[in-house]
Parts: sequence; C-alpha cells; structure tokens
Amino acid sequence: MNFDASAFPPAVKGNSFERFETGQRFVHHWGRTITEADNVMFSTGLCFWNPMHLNAEYARAHGHPGVPVNPMLLACIVVGLSVEDLSEAGGMFVGIDDCCFHRPVYLGDTITASSVVTSTRASASRPDYGIVGWDTEAVNQRGETVLTLSRANLVIREHAR
Repeated sequence: MNFDASAFPPAVKGNSFERFETGQRFVHHWGRTITEADNVMFSTGLCFWNPMHLNAEYARAHGHPGVPVNPMLLACIVVGLSVEDLSEAGGMFVGIDDCCFHRPVYLGDTITASSVVTSTRASASRPDYGIVGWDTEAVNQRGETVLTLSRANLVIREHAR
C-alpha cells in the first residue's frame, strides 16, 4: 500500500495577521497543572541542576513550603498556552521582553494565561507577514499573577495562507 500525502491536506489553523487588533484580548484555553514530572524532566533534561527546583528539603530550608517550579519551565508553559490563539498560523518567533516572575509557582499549581495585542505592523522585509506584539499575564489557581511578559511574532498574512 502506497501512502498518498494528498489524502491529508494540511489544516489551516490559527489567526492570520489581519485578525489582530491593538487592544484585543485573548483568554487562552484550559490552563495547565504543573506536575513534579514536568519540573524534574525539564530541569534535568536541560542540565539545570539548581537544588531549589529538585530538592524539597533544600527548598524548605530556604523558606519555601515545597519545591518551586523551575521558572524557565513556567515561561515555556505560558508561551505554550498562548500559541493556539496567537502564533499557530505560522511565522517566526521574534522574542520576549520584560519577562517578570512575580511569585513562586509550586508543584500542583494550575496556571492560566491571557494576552492583549499591543502592536501590529506590516513587515518591511517579509511582505507575506506582519509583526504582532502581545503582553501576556499568567495567574495561578488563586488568581495571583505569577508571570508577565511581552512577546512578538511574525504572523502570516491572509493572502499567503
């Protein structure tokens, strides 16, 4: 049996550049409960051996009630929560600015996120793309802000999809 790739056309997903307006707010889907496995796999896989994120006794000795989540894992999860709404349509990641970790996140905390469009402009060097900026806020299950960041992406324009 031969595989016929044309039988599986790519699904067009995400928002194109023209669908973003400054001030528009997105509440990102579901949220994510961070587990011990998430934290250990992320930290050890990246050789991030800080005992604060891997040793409960060490964390308690430094005033934490338990192991705080690796902050870079938190940042990755928050950006991941936003992808479906903001950048899934395609386009290169431009970067993150003003990333602020407001309070520790602990194993078992559930994180949700929302973003506001802060800017849109056509790309001068890539006519099939625009550049969109967002401010993203992540909160824990108690509604406390745990992280804020600004990020930007190239976002494909409608005519190029």
